[in-house]
Amino acid sequence: IRIHGGAKLKNSLQQEPDMVRKVSKNIEQKKMIAKYAAGLIQSEDVIYLDAGTSTLAMIPFLAANMHLTVVTNGVLHASVLADQGIRTILIGGELKNTTKAIVGIETVKSLMKYRFNKVFLGMNGVHLKYGYTTPDPDEASVKTVASQQGDQTFVLVDNSKFGQISFVKVGDLAIAKIITNQLTPKIFNQYSGQTIIQEVTQ
Repeated sequence: IRIHGGAKLKNSLQQEPDMVRKVSKNIEQKKMIAKYAAGLIQSEDVIYLDAGTSTLAMIPFLAANMHLTVVTNGVLHASVLADQGIRTILIGGELKNTTKAIVGIETVKSLMKYRFNKVFLGMNGVHLKYGYTTPDPDEASVKTVASQQGDQTFVLVDNSKFGQISFVKVGDLAIAKIITNQLTPKIFNQYSGQTIIQEVTQ
């Protein structure tokens, strides 16, 4: 796309990188964000972990002696959680090949049976006008329902996701607190008017 003073990469609303490519992007930022998010979890919490790479990065910071129950729609997440001896419930439904997320009507129905102390979601876009967005309608439905089932919902995103828009809206910014790495003062001030933002700097 041509812009004044040069060009920028065209962003597809429906483009969804696979897990291998997502895991290799912004590794240090995701690790910082994930460590902070994991620190919010208390012993015996029942939590939901979305099938994203930011939430996957939380798992090494969780311990079996916390006696957690973790519900997830991420196949990779469930496997790593089980390896760590953490009680894990994998939601049923259709497996999406690219992101290894379980999605669909059965997934949504299953989620509606549960309540969570805390819900942790990844997101493709965070926008002042369009809220939280993601490319896939099925994944968006799962994220929306999960956010409604929690006492507290957190969206884990690095600062590159701000101002981005994907195909399907998950919800308004106010449905979740945002955990991110450092933002410019301008962006922080714009977005903090709509929700609570926690910047993680180390």
